[in-house]
Amino acid sequence: MIIQLFINIIRTLATVLMIAVIVDIVLSYFLSPYHPIRSALDKIVQPLLTPIRKVVPLLGGIDFSPLILIILIQVVETILIRILALFW
Repeated sequence: MIIQLFINIIRTLATVLMIAVIVDIVLSYFLSPYHPIRSALDKIVQPLLTPIRKVVPLLGGIDFSPLILIILIQVVETILIRILALFW
């Protein structure tokens, strides 16, 4: 029962984080970086994107770091859920 709760929390956090990344990408085309909503999202997303941007260069002027971050979030979510499922 408690493990199912942890699994639901992990899934919810991963989903919220992926949505935050996608919304941050979309808003970066329309809002100024100083807009309150955009700056709040940047405080959440940018610390996760910065290490990826240091490793992955721009390819043809396109930043693939948000895509890589979303994939990493899904991988970590799957690994954590499978580890918890072993105890269930």
